[in-house]
Amino acid sequence: MNEVRQDGQIVDQIIKALQGVVDPELGIDLVNLGLIYGIDMTIDGTVTVTMTLTTMGCPITDVLRQMIETAIRKVNGVCRVRVDVVWEPAWTPAQMSRLAKITLGYHG
Repeated sequence: MNEVRQDGQIVDQIIKALQGVVDPELGIDLVNLGLIYGIDMTIDGTVTVTMTLTTMGCPITDVLRQMIETAIRKVNGVCRVRVDVVWEPAWTPAQMSRLAKITLGYHG
């Protein structure tokens, strides 16, 4: 098992990179949609992104995974990217940022 690296600056850069990954169906980035549940990085530069999707069986899962990997690999110090899609806790619109809710016209 690899030791987890605690480098807030790199995590901030990874989050910024993920803010550039826009869901092509909704037009909002994955961070503001509340789909990113966690980011871990090991000493050897492996980044694991734990995320969910708005629905099971999402047809663009592989596209999003590739977009995430491409964006994060641009961050200095990242050697490998893993994307773990989880279903617990289930995503709800309440997880969206205020910006995403306004953009999508969500009033819940």
